[in-house]
Amino acid sequence: MYYDPASELAIPDGTMLASHGRRIGAYFLAIPLAIVTLFIGYAIWGLIVWGRGQTPALQVLGMRCWKPDQGKRPDWGDMALREVVGRFIVEGIVPFAGLVSFIMFLAGKQRRAIHDYIGGTVVLYDPSKVLAEPVS
Repeated sequence: MYYDPASELAIPDGTMLASHGRRIGAYFLAIPLAIVTLFIGYAIWGLIVWGRGQTPALQVLGMRCWKPDQGKRPDWGDMALREVVGRFIVEGIVPFAGLVSFIMFLAGKQRRAIHDYIGGTVVLYDPSKVLAEPVS
């Protein structure tokens, strides 16, 4: 683990906070992935990779969620909370929540959106796949 002074977080060696561009890319990559897999395949894929702290788009782009307060990858339940409650219910239903979430993500030093706060996560770029196995 190392302390990242820019985000003020302790994160695993070999990882870094995912850039704004990479996170925005994942958001837009999810759309064609969902269309190509006819949404059903994307949902099944998502249910599988949530257990590894990822979404399909995060997996394709080499990113993973991290729970900095616990020093571990989120489990399936944490990801369900992040994605279902945070992304689909709050950001999808509450008026202007998506815009507020995007502004929070751009302005915050930890690059967290509303769904990240709900799930207690940050998104890390993990090019060496050091988080592929649970960190002890």
